[in-house]
This record gives sequence, structure tokens and C-alpha cells, in this order.
Amino acid sequence: MNDPAPSASSALPSTRGHRVWAEVDLGALRHNAGVVRRRLGDDTSILAVVKADAYGHGAVPVARALADVPGIWGFGVGDSQEALELRVAGIEAPILILGTIIPEEVPQVVSHDVRVCIHSMDRIESLETEAERQGRVLKVHLMVDTGMGRLGALPPRATDLARRLAGSRSLQLEGVATHVSASRSAHPFTDVQSRRLQAMLDELAADGVSPPLVHFANTAAILGNVGTQLPLARPGIALYGIVAPETSELGQQLRPVMSLRTQIVYMKDVPAGTPIGYNGTYVTSRRTRIATLPIGYNDGLAYRLSNRGCAIVRGSLAPIVGSISMDYTMIDVGPIPGVEVGETATLIGRDGEASIAIDELASLVGTIPYEIACSVGKRVRRIYLRPERGHDEDGREAADREQAVDGTAP
Repeated sequence: MNDPAPSASSALPSTRGHRVWAEVDLGALRHNAGVVRRRLGDDTSILAVVKADAYGHGAVPVARALADVPGIWGFGVGDSQEALELRVAGIEAPILILGTIIPEEVPQVVSHDVRVCIHSMDRIESLETEAERQGRVLKVHLMVDTGMGRLGALPPRATDLARRLAGSRSLQLEGVATHVSASRSAHPFTDVQSRRLQAMLDELAADGVSPPLVHFANTAAILGNVGTQLPLARPGIALYGIVAPETSELGQQLRPVMSLRTQIVYMKDVPAGTPIGYNGTYVTSRRTRIATLPIGYNDGLAYRLSNRGCAIVRGSLAPIVGSISMDYTMIDVGPIPGVEVGETATLIGRDGEASIAIDELASLVGTIPYEIACSVGKRVRRIYLRPERGHDEDGREAADREQAVDGTAP
């Protein structure tokens, strides 16, 4: 967290009456996709991971913003519901379910041309039967367990599944993939997994089976330059700029995509010795001014930030005081001159020279950045900043961005 001297000139107005809103910078998103693409081989395309509602950023607007970025092949999702949401929204690019599906989901997956990762012979048979019934040929990707121990078939079994798929009339083996278990770059086990996958591919090639799309590299592998020459790479969190700059040169080039903001709804001056919030976990040591924010852990502000985190008001850090509740949070704005009800408080993002990054919050509360981003709640309004403007300039653009909250804006 960066805390400059207080400056009234950096005050941000609140945004059109929203209690809590997340600004999603689609220009930064597209920039990050370009940064990742330059890290990959010349013939490597991107399978952009937009699972978990694009890590809390909004899957439909994110997919629409990335669809025409050079090098984007398609989108990776976690389950069939996420895949169908993109299809219904008009996303025509390839969509791959990176997880697994249950039998009841098979008919819609086939009818909407959603690619599926194969983990078992049972799934081959159920997809094959449904594809034949619908008169379709469904493209599938074989998931190989090279060390994650979660989904995917172990290499000997995966080899058998690949041979079975190669002879299918209604399923087309389009790709082979594995899931990297390391979430940080330069982990030695990533190289082990890469070698295991290559050994299996060599065995298949000897049998005349060579799927056109092989993918291995997640963000951590891309940072470590492992699997970046294969036909596809699967960046996730890097697209959203949630990579600590000190981790690599790549991290220094990425831009944060999400900012989380709210507005001050109430203020009062309190004397020294005043308990704040549930159970009085904070007691003022001096006369000060307490501001109440209409944001709580239901909105994604981690309870563990109670008496530890900060908000940015007028370009200065204001400490969170007392326990964060479901709907409200208090901050001490006493040292910051000129603060008024209705002003913006930033929980993630930048205001003036001060900034709070998602990876900083994750480190502060002992979790991972993914959890912070994915926890931003449903009642937080998503406001999409388009590359051509970057902010509201008139009522028409404001209306466009409101539509984007529901995934209906072009």
C-alpha cells in the first residue's frame, strides 16, 4: 500500500449513486492479453481463462473485450453453466470446459458446440451417444494427470483414451492438455510435468495420433517460460493484472484491471475512548472522525482486514477501524482534511498517488490473490471502462456501461 501526503486535490466523486462498485478497465485487460501474447511462441495462441465469472470481473464483458484481440483462440471455463452463459451472450469463439461435467449436462454441451475435457471412458461414451443422437461431431480435449492429482487420466490410461477417441466417428480429438500444479513460476515440478506430457505425446505420435492443439502453460508456467511454445497457452490471473510486479519482468508490464470503490455514507466526530464496531475490537486513542462505508464482507471485503486494512480517501490511506461487518465498514478519516459525505473511498485500486493492489491484500490476510478477486460480491455493480474512452464522458456512455453490468452491452 502506497501512502503519500494528504491531498484534497485527489478527491474522487462517487459514481452515479452506486453504493459499491467495481471498475473493470477493459483497455487494461486487452493490454495484458497483448503482453502475454508477446511472451509466447510465434505460433502459440491464447485460451483465455474466464472461469469463476472471469475471476470476479464479469465473464461476458471480458470475453467480448478479448474476442478480437490478436492471438485469442477461445475461452476456458470451469463448468457447463459458465460455457452456456457465454454462448447465450453471443460468444461464438471456441469454449472449452476445463473441469468436468455431469451426465445431465451432456445434451446442452453438445447442442451448443462446447468443447469438453475428457477424463474417463464413461464420459467418452456418453458424449459419443449424444453426439450421434444429435447428428453432430463434438471436438474434445483429453486431460492428462501429470501430477496435479485432481482431474485427468494418468498417462497410461490417457493413452488408451486417446486411441479410443482417434477411432470415434462423433468425437474429434482436438487437443491434449494437463493441469500445472505449481502456482508460482520456476517451480521444479513444472518441468517434471512437462516431460511427462511430452512422453505421452511421443507415444501417441508413434501410433499416428497427433492432436493439433496441445496446451500446458498457465500463468505460472508462462512466467517460467515452460510450455510457451505449444499451440495453446492458458493464462488466467495474468490477464487481470494480478501478478506482483516484483515477481518478473512480465509482472511489471501488466496493468491491474479491477478497482473496488464505495462512497462515504455517514461521518461523525467521536472522543478518545470510543469503541468502534462489533465487540469493540477498536477503541479510539484520540478525538477523531469516523466515516462509515456501505461495504462489508458480503461484498468481498475480507473480514480479516478488520483493524488491518485501509481505504484510500482523497489520495491518502485511512485505516479500517473495528470489525468489518456484513454490510458496513468504518474508517478513521480524522487526519485527512476536508472529507465529506458522498466522497469515494477506494478499497482496491488507485486514487492520486496512493494505491492498494489485490496481491498486497492477499499477502496481508494470508490468502491468495484469486480469493480476493473472486470474492467481490454480486451486489457490487460492475462498471466497464472501455478502451476508447476509459471513463464516463456523457450520459450515453454511462448507459452503455450500466448495460454491461448485465452482460448485454455490445
